[in-house]
Order: sequence, then C-alpha cells, then structure tokens
Amino acid sequence: MPVKVGILGCGFIGRIHALDLKADARVTLVGVADTVPQAAQRLAAEVNTKPLPSLQALLDAGIEALYVCTPNTLHLDPVLRGLAAGVHVFSEKPMATSLPEAWKIRQAAGRARGMYQLGFNRRFANVYRFAKQMIDEGRITPLLAQLKHNRGELKQPPWTADPSVTGGYLYETPVHLFDMSRFLLGDVVELVGWARRSVYQELDGFAVLLRCAGGAVASLTSVAHTSWLFPYERVEIYGAHKTVVTEELERAWFSPGMRDQVEAMDCFQMPFEQKWGYAMEDRLFIDACLGARPPAVTAEDGYRATELVEACYQAVRNEKVVRLPLPEPSA
Repeated sequence: MPVKVGILGCGFIGRIHALDLKADARVTLVGVADTVPQAAQRLAAEVNTKPLPSLQALLDAGIEALYVCTPNTLHLDPVLRGLAAGVHVFSEKPMATSLPEAWKIRQAAGRARGMYQLGFNRRFANVYRFAKQMIDEGRITPLLAQLKHNRGELKQPPWTADPSVTGGYLYETPVHLFDMSRFLLGDVVELVGWARRSVYQELDGFAVLLRCAGGAVASLTSVAHTSWLFPYERVEIYGAHKTVVTEELERAWFSPGMRDQVEAMDCFQMPFEQKWGYAMEDRLFIDACLGARPPAVTAEDGYRATELVEACYQAVRNEKVVRLPLPEPSA
C-alpha cells in the first residue's frame, strides 16, 4: 500500500518535495497545507492533490507521513505534533533554531512510534557523496580542510534577512556547512571564531576554526554579502599529498597524488533535484517509512548540527574557544 503523505508549507522547498513524491509510485499525496491559501491551492493543482488549511486538517485526512517545510523558526510545533500523532516526520533543515528546541525534538523522536528524518540534502548531492566515498574507501585521510558557503545577498527573498524567520544567518543555508563538517570530517570537539555585522542588521560574516575528534583541523567561512560570484560554495579536503575539492553542487575532483591523474565529476547537466540530493533524500525517507531502512539523517545528526551553530554563536560573541559537546538542556 502506498504511504499517505501530507506536506505542510507550500513554498519553494515544499514544492520540490511534492514534485519528487508525486513521481514515486509508493506515495499517495493526501494533501498540502499552508497559511497562505493561494499557495496551497497552487501547489495542490500542480501535483494533483487537495489544498488543506492546516496541520490538523492533514492529520485528520489520515496521513502516515508529514513533511514540515515551514520557515526555520516554525519547525518545533508541527514536528512535535506529528510525532505525537504517530506519523513519520520529515523536517526541512534546520532541526530547530535553538539547542533547547532541538533537544525537545530529539527526545520526542526517541519516544515516537513514527520515524524522524532531517532534510540535510547535501549529504545526498553527488559531489559530496563523491568526497565521502574517497574518505570512506581510505583513498584520502582528512588532515586539514577549508569549507566555504557564501550568499550573494539577503534580499531575495526578503525573509532571509529576518532573524525572526531564519533564526539567524547561520541557520539559513550555512547550517549545511556545519553538517558537512561532521559528515566529512567527524565530530567537532572545539571551535573558535570571529564575526562581523557589516551590511545587514545581524552578524553576516563568519570565520571559524574547527578541531575534530579524529585530528582534522578545518576553517569554515560564510559571508552573506559577497555577490553571487561562482563558486559561492566550495570544500577542499587535504590529505598526505592528496586533495578532494567540491565546487558548488556542480563539480568535484580528487587528486590521488603529486603526479597521478586527477579524477573528476561533472554534474552540470543533471536535473536539479538529483544534483542537489533532494530526489535521493525523499526516496530514502519513503524507504524508511516502509521499514526498509533507518532514517538517513537522524535526530542526533540534527541536534549536533544545531549544537555546532550555537557553539559558533557563543564563540564569536565571547571571543573564546568553545568545547563540545555543549551541556545538554534540561527538561
């Protein structure tokens, strides 16, 4: 029997997931809901399902799995309600925009009958899978790394400059970079950093140093006002006379030695939803709903990424080294 899925939030990312799910024969889209009725009606017409007014209406319609695609600061309540109702929950990133909220979700996910998966799509993007494969196969042992994710501006859409919606600049797209640091290099044990407020009404430029449990050291930078000069996302991982480089979600290279042929991957012509990892993460979520596998990105992964963002804000605010893990919030 197909998994009955509902989508809460009918903006850009809700539409991406809806189109993926419409193409999966294992899924029945029961309905889509948004606080803006026109948005729900428009997406419902595109994917041939019902526009519904609220999360409760989705639950009343008998969904078995819920996609939470609301703004960053509005993830906690629908995720907790979905898990309490016993449905599987896919939540877009970030897990939450504070460590206490992330802790509540992690605790709820541990108790729930349903499964929880977080939307860190870059784990499933071809270029990052390529880099991860080089590491997992032992072809490169990360010693040092540079991770960069910039935004050209926080003007389009306008809410990207509103911390009441995003939770703060680092909780918007840069949170992917913190997850990538764990995904590629392992757990971070301490960090130190500096930040500036230069153009917008919040900290909008960060330079951070990370030290990982396995010994790798990395720099992480993110600036919100760079212009859209390509590439605004790039990762370089250095081993012993070996290097892996990713450039946007378009290309990746592996240099296995000083005089060896470089291996390359070019994803430029690939469909967006495949290149960016959305198609795979949605497919794996449905696999997990059907009991075929555990969630591909867990509540623990989400909690640790949130912890890294909070540690970064602490480090730049206090100009001190922050050691991880941070003390866990109390109930």
